[in-house]
Amino acid sequence: MKTSWLVALTCAVVTLTATAENASSGAGTAAVEKGKMLVASNGARLGTVYRVGPDGSAQIIIDGKLVSIPASSLSSVDGKLTTNLTKSEVLALH
Repeated sequence: MKTSWLVALTCAVVTLTATAENASSGAGTAAVEKGKMLVASNGARLGTVYRVGPDGSAQIIIDGKLVSIPASSLSSVDGKLTTNLTKSEVLALH
């Protein structure tokens, strides 16, 4: 009886740990790749990723300027690389 209680408790701890890891690492994070289209949160297309910065930022060419979009503003929404910045905010980054 004590062994089955211990097994049940161990399974519960493992399940909670796995759930916490999924929530904090990888769920909803952006997969920044060269050539992928970057869109604003309103769905407007900003441009394709020209280069991926060493910090995970997405570098795009917009209005003839190379602009680095911070990794912290990027996410994956419905399978699309999305930034929470508007086009005006992106242009101001340059």
